[in-house]
Amino acid sequence: MNKRELVEAIADRVGDRKTATEAVNAVVDAIQKAVAGGDKVSITGFGAFEMVNKPARTARNPSTGAEINVAESWAPKFRAGSDFKELVNEGGKKIGKRK
Repeated sequence: MNKRELVEAIADRVGDRKTATEAVNAVVDAIQKAVAGGDKVSITGFGAFEMVNKPARTARNPSTGAEINVAESWAPKFRAGSDFKELVNEGGKKIGKRK
């Protein structure tokens, strides 16, 4: 499912596409701004978004074996909540049976 399909799914519940688009955009924007600002966003039953630090490190170029210095960086992280994990697990069991 992409963003357009998500908007369509929400439009079926809220009544129109414009309202659904604004709602999706508002939620995504609020989460991105909060996490980029260092806040943790927790949605009970769904999961938590947070910013994590990736410290500077030395890596190797797999082609040449040369050492490469990788700079420190920050990245978003998502941890699924227990309800979400359970739902995905049940869905996986159903899909696995079809194979």
